[in-house]
Amino acid sequence: MNTTLRQNVQQKDRVWYIVDAQGKRLGTLATAIADTLRGKKRVDFTPHVDGGDHVIVLNAEKVLVSGQKETDKQYYRSSGYIGHLKSINLAELRKKNPSRILQHAVSGMLPKTKHRKQQLLRLHLVIGDKNPHEAQQPKPLEL
Repeated sequence: MNTTLRQNVQQKDRVWYIVDAQGKRLGTLATAIADTLRGKKRVDFTPHVDGGDHVIVLNAEKVLVSGQKETDKQYYRSSGYIGHLKSINLAELRKKNPSRILQHAVSGMLPKTKHRKQQLLRLHLVIGDKNPHEAQQPKPLEL
């Protein structure tokens, strides 16, 4: 008799992965990171359980975009008041807060459920190439 593997709260054994974003495309990298944070690559993946892994991204500021997205892509935010819609393009955001680009892309690819906030807490974006999480002995993430 075959049994289906299911995750529960007691079976969480999270693995740490590391990836270098230098020279990688934004969409491809964000998709791989979102799948790992959600736990879709695990054998015991269960959609309603938050059983994903940690991901460390080095050189988060050096992610690539294609075409004219550097000047044309806009990021919007609002305070909730009428007329308070703010926008910033990708080039300005890269100067101001470069890790926000990858965080926004990964956040948009995660399911809009109560687990999204915990999954984003397991995303560790690092500016530069020095890994502050060496003690966790991360494995390289395959793209």
